[in-house]
Amino acid sequence: MWKKRIWIIASIIIVCLLIPYSLPIVFALVTAVILESLIQKLQQSFKMKRVYAVLVTFLLYVVSLTLIGFFIIRTIVTQIVALSKITPSFVKEIYETAIYPNIIKWKYYSNALPTEVISSIENALENTINSLDTLLKGTVEVMISFAATVPGFLLEFLIYLVALVFISLELPMIKEKIKSFLTEETKYKVKVVMSQLMHAGIGFIKAQIILSFLTFIMAYVGLWLLDVPYIALLSLLIVIVDILPILGTGSVLVPWGIIALSQGHDSLAIGLFILFGVITVVRRVVEPKVFSTNMGISPLAALVSLYIGFKLLGFVGLFLGPALVILYDALRKVGVIQFNFKI
Repeated sequence: MWKKRIWIIASIIIVCLLIPYSLPIVFALVTAVILESLIQKLQQSFKMKRVYAVLVTFLLYVVSLTLIGFFIIRTIVTQIVALSKITPSFVKEIYETAIYPNIIKWKYYSNALPTEVISSIENALENTINSLDTLLKGTVEVMISFAATVPGFLLEFLIYLVALVFISLELPMIKEKIKSFLTEETKYKVKVVMSQLMHAGIGFIKAQIILSFLTFIMAYVGLWLLDVPYIALLSLLIVIVDILPILGTGSVLVPWGIIALSQGHDSLAIGLFILFGVITVVRRVVEPKVFSTNMGISPLAALVSLYIGFKLLGFVGLFLGPALVILYDALRKVGVIQFNFKI
């Protein structure tokens, strides 16, 4: 018995070590499991052979990805090109309405300040400028690094698509092979756990789409009411940074509001600050409920798992926290984890 347990533990450790080097295969396996229900429906409804059902499902999946990617890329490129045409005049306006007036005010007030205070302020400004310079250089380096990873990403994406086809074709055999190593009791437990995890995984994706769509609508309507140009591009940017908890909507709206305030556009600045508050409050209030509804856990468990996961592991914790709660609940239901005690 102990030899069997050692072998199982060793196998799990090896698999965990190989996962970071096999992400395209792992994603292909997850995608194949998600698409399996559609493949089975095609087989049952149209009496298709599995190979044809797999090919039809694969083509539908690729076409969907292509259309979504084309729409997003076209929107981004179109509005970035249009934005780049007005960037020089925009920078000139910022200089004339915000930077230059402050320079004049500084020259006027600096005559009445002690030399030490002036030196301290100038050093602070110099440090700020150096920090911005470092940030810009870092941004350029990140963009260059991103461009350099595109060929590698395309290769891995091709491997992902090829693996998806092969895994989809052989998924029933893979399932039967795994079942041959399991007892009937273990099969039942694995089926319950995998079913709940699959439901939660799909629910998590649905929850993210719902929250992102809600954020996009709020940003779009808010910017439209403020009569801001390039609404679609800016709304999409807000959605992207809102998904990343390290940044959030404040990374776009707050600096923008400060610049607008320094330019004398008080109504625009106030509107941007209000929009930031509305998006933040609505998302934080709705987020636990959306996650709980789609992932099958209580709103309190969703809120606690999201918060603790983020505090402990950052962005990854937002995924891992709820996943651990769902895994615990599934294992508890099949009797693998039991807490039967009273105090």
